Amino acid sequence: MKLLPARSHYLFLIALWLIFSCKQQPVSQRVEGTVGSNGMVVSTHPIASDIGLAILKKGGNAADAAIATFFALAVVFPEAGNIGGGGFVVYRNKNGETGALDFREKAPAAAHRNMYLDENGEPIKNLSIRGHLAAGVPGAVAGMVELHKKLGSLPWKDLVQPAIDVARNGHVLTQIAAANLNRTKADFEAANLHPVHVVRKDRDWQQGDTIYHPELAEALERIRDQGSDGFYKGKTADLIVAEMKAGKGLITHEDLANYRAVWRTPVISRYKKKYRIISMPPPSSGGIALLQLMQGSEHYPLAKWGHNTAQTMHVMTELERRVYADRATHLGDPDFYNVPTQMLLNPKYNLARNASIRMDKKTPSSDIKEGKVDRIESLETTHFSVADKEGNAISLTTTVNGYYGCKVMVKGAGFFLNNEMDDFSIKPGVPNQFGLVGGEANAIAPNKRMLSSMTPTIVEKNGKLHLVVGTPGGSTIITGVYQVILNVIEHGMTMQEAVNAKRFHHQWLPDQILVEKGAISDEVKKQLEAKGHVLIEVGSLCKVDAIRVRPDGQYEGAADYTRSDGKASGY
Repeated sequence: MKLLPARSHYLFLIALWLIFSCKQQPVSQRVEGTVGSNGMVVSTHPIASDIGLAILKKGGNAADAAIATFFALAVVFPEAGNIGGGGFVVYRNKNGETGALDFREKAPAAAHRNMYLDENGEPIKNLSIRGHLAAGVPGAVAGMVELHKKLGSLPWKDLVQPAIDVARNGHVLTQIAAANLNRTKADFEAANLHPVHVVRKDRDWQQGDTIYHPELAEALERIRDQGSDGFYKGKTADLIVAEMKAGKGLITHEDLANYRAVWRTPVISRYKKKYRIISMPPPSSGGIALLQLMQGSEHYPLAKWGHNTAQTMHVMTELERRVYADRATHLGDPDFYNVPTQMLLNPKYNLARNASIRMDKKTPSSDIKEGKVDRIESLETTHFSVADKEGNAISLTTTVNGYYGCKVMVKGAGFFLNNEMDDFSIKPGVPNQFGLVGGEANAIAPNKRMLSSMTPTIVEKNGKLHLVVGTPGGSTIITGVYQVILNVIEHGMTMQEAVNAKRFHHQWLPDQILVEKGAISDEVKKQLEAKGHVLIEVGSLCKVDAIRVRPDGQYEGAADYTRSDGKASGY
């Protein structure tokens, strides 16, 4: 054996030590989601995401993929993705053109201001939440038809057919889906006047079971063949009205025939000059509230303070409670109420609103009033984000409000109706099922759209597409989107890291911070409590599905797989 010279031997040992040392040193690895250069679909269910991706691969654009994903969710995620509900779209075309589509549900023509109050003027428990009277006129199908008319490229039938195939051929239940069906079984049986196919009599649903939706397949076939008329007129309309009459609901043939989705102008604001935030205007409160929060955040060194530190959380919470106070008073359906959008988005207004924030202690919610010139919404909404190879982007949030809406399945049609009437202010100052309060701006009126927290959002950076973001979560939607955007912009996270990060929420009333388990250290908790905050630990907040355009131009799709069955599908 030939020995190395002393110097060579010494250098060899140093080299071995360096190699060994490098292997032992902890390496900070970034966590990224699914990466693709030609297109991305991120939704709460793998089947829906894959169907959307197949449409992109077929040559469809972002709008085509969004429509196909939407109808697929109506089959595989009836908890929230449903043709019996409504929602909002924010889009940005490859040329920078933006728009917003409102297909929010409406109050039936027979609805009236005090319809959920007893003879003493007090709310009747659960009347606006469960059963036929809780349902608003659905807007989902009209919204998808309108989106296709304006932005679609592939034939309408090609976009609806994949959902029909899944409904007829069946799909396998995930653990979450099976659990949701089982825990809602009693509500299904109480709310429906007929047997519903999602209730098993022999045993509980289990992960791996296959479920079929033959009646829903037929309803989707009518939509495939007749567009809006396949839902708002003809057999499906007859079935909806018959269901309403059987359960003493209010929706009529006239309500259905008269429903229209509406194109609106997005609300837009700058953040630190190079970012442009594009979001949903009223009747969603989400866009205005988000932009107010972003305007307030500009004046604090959040990046320097760090993610979920006591200073960062204190300031964000103080901003949130002022914004939610404004929400309760000033926001409603713009077709019925003069929403002071210009005032609420004026930087001078928000600077004055936030001037009372102190770093040493919180401002009691009792001392925060609306600016001069609600209740928590149901957590079961769903959101998905889409981007195509041309750079077109769709941010779409849809809901039936509560889990499976009002729990009523339309006999013979196989889909659930929403319980969106609970999103109105049933009585000024009285909270809804999620703790949000409201007033005159959101009072019940015939044909009026109820206020929402849905916040589909697109972010540009230096004039180019940067983020496509949104989430379910009722009143926590706004703060969820807010935090995820800041996680990327201020805290330098990847999209997946931003989605995975633990979240918190404050909505003015009740006066408490909801904090996800494991979000903060004991020391941060003590510091916040020393400032007067009350913290409540919860399991999870929001299920964000988002897309980021990386510096190299590729898409990073991030599904909230830690909180849902979500999947990012890209190529």
